Amino acid sequence: MADVQPLRAVRYDRTKVDSLADVIAPPYDVIDDEERRRLAARSPYNVVELDLPPSYDRAAQTFHDWRERGILIREHEPAIWVLRQEYLGPGGGARTRTGFFARVRLEDYGPGRIRPHERTHPGPKQDRLRLMRATRANLSPIFTLFPDPDDAGGRAMDDMVGGEPFAEVDQGDGTVNRLWRIADPELIAELQSALAAAELLIADGHHRYETARAYADEVGGEGDHRYVLMLLCSLADPGLLVLPTHRLLDGLKDDSRKQLAIRDVLLRDFEVEELPAASELEPPVGDGRIAYGYMDSFFRRPYRVTLKDQAIADSALNGTSEAYRRLDTAVLEALILRGALGMSEEDIAQLRGLRYSNRLADAVAEVESGAADAGFFLRATPVEQVRAVAAAGESMPPKSTFFYPKVPTGLLFNLLA
Repeated sequence: MADVQPLRAVRYDRTKVDSLADVIAPPYDVIDDEERRRLAARSPYNVVELDLPPSYDRAAQTFHDWRERGILIREHEPAIWVLRQEYLGPGGGARTRTGFFARVRLEDYGPGRIRPHERTHPGPKQDRLRLMRATRANLSPIFTLFPDPDDAGGRAMDDMVGGEPFAEVDQGDGTVNRLWRIADPELIAELQSALAAAELLIADGHHRYETARAYADEVGGEGDHRYVLMLLCSLADPGLLVLPTHRLLDGLKDDSRKQLAIRDVLLRDFEVEELPAASELEPPVGDGRIAYGYMDSFFRRPYRVTLKDQAIADSALNGTSEAYRRLDTAVLEALILRGALGMSEEDIAQLRGLRYSNRLADAVAEVESGAADAGFFLRATPVEQVRAVAAAGESMPPKSTFFYPKVPTGLLFNLLA
């Protein structure tokens, strides 16, 4: 059962910052060095100074200083906060996704409680744990999905967003965030009731969730540290969108054995078709067959490669569920990363010879310029497949999904002490 509670949020005092748009940021794990510099230049109070600090001590000092100076203030009473994000989809069409911020009691992964859907890496968890120890706060929310077959949660949120929002933030990329503060106990109870028996599925923030559990156990006992900040969204929300994450390979230039190994697996297990243009590398959602776009920096020719027979994937992933064996990222990992290239789970976790990109044009440019030796280009994983794999008790390979838009960091913070 999901233990969902309102929180006494810490937030920016809007009279002390020029604009909330200047102080929020994407989640830390999608920000590169250049973007961090750009965000920090917007305002001396941009949240990257806390969430991607020069040091953990600096984060603790900055967080304390901003609260002392009233840049950040704490709400006097608990509330939940409904977030409605209006954004543009891949084709330019307007879409809307709605969720609500709350604090949720930490649980071990398991049926009926909270499930992950992707494997995690050890490095980010160590980083986030040190930051949590320093600030004693959740700085960035975890994005979590809940089943809502009767639309009780969706209807409850719709009832809460009729009036003037507490805040409105235009990110400048086509995404507008509107935030409503709900302190009415009856409305809060309505949402709690809708989620009382829900099994939660983590969409974004696996590292942060596992870090929060580790921190709670480290502190011990009961208290605010046993809860974590989440944005909860209905699995039935029509605005729920997953984008693909493409795989870029390095270390092939000077290793002809690896080049030949990829070629041999593709010719053995896949139907190979040359495409007229690199813009078509992302496979369409089709008949359920496993398919990828492929291009290397040696010949720069775009190909569509389609698995000849599902039995090939079934054999390579023997012992896993049917849902997992039909997962594009799992089959790619089994046949190419582990099979052809001999990567271990540790290699994949530590990004040895492997990188990710969620923008097709950027990934193609990396290969065409020779900055990456080769690329496998994927289609988006359907939300239904995410649910099926999680329900089977399995975790997808890292970066199997890219939920869009991201939940901004900096709208709300949750104190752990």
